[in-house]
Amino acid sequence: MTPAELKSLYAPFQKAVAGASADKIRHAVTALFADDAALHLCHPFGALTGGAAYLDTCLVPLRAAIPDLERRDMILLAGTTDEGQNWIGAMGNYMGTFLAPLLDIPPTGNLVHMRYHEFFRIEDGKIVEMQAIWDIPELMMQARAWPMSPQLGAFLCTPAPMSGDGLTASGDGQATYEHVVAMLTDLCRYPSEGGPEVMNLQKYWHPQVNWYGPSGIGTARGIDGFRHWHQAPFLRGMPDRKLDAMGDLMSHWFAEGAYVCETGWPNMRLTITGDGWMGIPPVNKEVLMRSLDFWRVEDGLIRENWVLVDLLDVYRQIGVDVLGRMREFNKARNLGPISIPPGEAA
Repeated sequence: MTPAELKSLYAPFQKAVAGASADKIRHAVTALFADDAALHLCHPFGALTGGAAYLDTCLVPLRAAIPDLERRDMILLAGTTDEGQNWIGAMGNYMGTFLAPLLDIPPTGNLVHMRYHEFFRIEDGKIVEMQAIWDIPELMMQARAWPMSPQLGAFLCTPAPMSGDGLTASGDGQATYEHVVAMLTDLCRYPSEGGPEVMNLQKYWHPQVNWYGPSGIGTARGIDGFRHWHQAPFLRGMPDRKLDAMGDLMSHWFAEGAYVCETGWPNMRLTITGDGWMGIPPVNKEVLMRSLDFWRVEDGLIRENWVLVDLLDVYRQIGVDVLGRMREFNKARNLGPISIPPGEAA
């Protein structure tokens, strides 16, 4: 299928989940998802089967917590991978008024935002596989309920591409794809082939790159910001990281114009050693990491990079129940629904 055909297939689902009634959302999901679709979702949702499970486990509780929920796609890409699979990738923010608990995260009564990266594999006009990460820690932080170490990078509502064309990307993305893959190849030369210089960051990254990391890591500005707030701590804690091209892991890549995206479940293998990572001590335990990414290239350099990692699952693999810690942390808080009376004129 062409990218345009894939996006046309996705459009009714996109429109319904953007803010329609529960009945219209259910109809759109039922129409698009195969009954046996394999759903690979971030912790704590896990592996599910079929659109009905996605509705009942994820979308219905989210809408119950945020009754005026809006889904705001900001990047939409589609294409056929080198393996011959048809994929759609969407990045955006769920937004609305947080009025009831979600996963025992206390409601705030205020507008909240939660980024999502969602990928859909299409066969015979149906979604047969989904890989998705919701930035649940982002919601926890806005509720002042994050029980783990503070993040190093900035906290913000992740913006759309500064170029304004995230929903209209089109054209041959081969050069974009090759640039990002070459960048990742050079990243993995360190430390086995030399010092940090072998990564050639200036060759690939714009001096004012915006790196939008997941909550728990945060957002960084510029190559120095990327190094300070993400890369250096990451490599000190997990210098043996292996990407899909370096092991038995699998990623799916597709690109349009200046954009390229990658989804893998999982697509990185690492051992937490050194001085640890994100406040996690060096447990010397191998973990598998799920990272769903979008890049935008401008004038031959990476200008923006949106990254979501299933951090709650990383903690799960080393025996830390973040949601359980959060419940202990918030025992004395009101976890009931919030009722806000109608506003009155002054």
